[in-house]
Amino acid sequence: MMRIGSLHLATNLALAPLAGYTNLPFRLVLRGLGSLGLATTDLVNARSLLERRDKAFKLIETHPSDTPLAVQLFGSVPEEMRDAAKLLETWGVAAVDINMGCPVRKVCQVGGGSAMLVDLKKTASLVKGMVEAVKIPVTAKMRLGWDADNITAPELAQALEDAGVSAITIHGRTREQGFGGTVNLAGIRAVVQAVRAIPVIGNGDITTPQAAKQMLDETDCAGLSIGRGAFYNPWIFNHIREYLATGGVPPEPSFEERIALMSRHLELMVEVFGESQGCRMFRKVAPWYARRFGPNKEFTRQVVRLSSRAEYDEIMAHYLEWRSQFLDENGCLKPNFQPGPLATSFSPLAAPVPKGLPTPGGPSEYW
Repeated sequence: MMRIGSLHLATNLALAPLAGYTNLPFRLVLRGLGSLGLATTDLVNARSLLERRDKAFKLIETHPSDTPLAVQLFGSVPEEMRDAAKLLETWGVAAVDINMGCPVRKVCQVGGGSAMLVDLKKTASLVKGMVEAVKIPVTAKMRLGWDADNITAPELAQALEDAGVSAITIHGRTREQGFGGTVNLAGIRAVVQAVRAIPVIGNGDITTPQAAKQMLDETDCAGLSIGRGAFYNPWIFNHIREYLATGGVPPEPSFEERIALMSRHLELMVEVFGESQGCRMFRKVAPWYARRFGPNKEFTRQVVRLSSRAEYDEIMAHYLEWRSQFLDENGCLKPNFQPGPLATSFSPLAAPVPKGLPTPGGPSEYW
């Protein structure tokens, strides 16, 4: 259990916002599996929200079972950020999160995302205006700093706590690192030690239960925020809770379970976005699932051109037939074709990070 201001969460595990990925269908998939304490939307432009743009509304679309939910805003105009927070409060969101970590150029160029790590006084003033305007918790997600020579997160965390934020999520990389390099656990710990009372939530490369425990143990953070790890293993929230409670490593979900969950994800995409758009969006989602299928070249080659629900069934039928050549007499993948362990950059026992590791490309085309 974790408390963020007036918000009481059932677990200290959160879904990190990933632009273009952590939309309503994926959040519903994860909530159906359990152990998720808080989910956050894709980052949303505060100005677009105030202008009532349909694309902004679609980014924050929710459902009665999608709770508690935080909406992540980005922007640099204090009045716009304040008014967007007030608007979200009237719509019943549980919390407002401020993006101070997105390294993508188009966000930083307008003074949002990681650019907010540079002018601490200006950032704290913007945040204070938001906190004073609403009663729901206001939180912030940031990086360690702009680059290795400008580690500002501990000082900014103190300023944000003074401004009234209810929690801070810290990604253990700098803006310059993007999503590459090693997550700096000592850097996260420095932020934990810098604040007086608010919870600090660790983020970055939490792809296994063991990585989750290592981050908790070495940083003393109050909770964990998981992004890409939830795509590799949507069961990760349950697995972490079990591992922390018992010390036992839960078994990998079966291939059949992964297929069933992926299919459910597509159904929700079609339901929320319509068949044409939902299938187009699923083209970049399916390859995440496929990375744990073992041999997946034939599936990925076809699914990235998906255009209809019926075509998905054809692709799956073809893939299952093609994949059978890699199975033994018991229907299991032969040892040399089984997927390897997931990588964690900060663990000395981790396998090397594979080339082509999927990373969010920044604001989605649906803004």
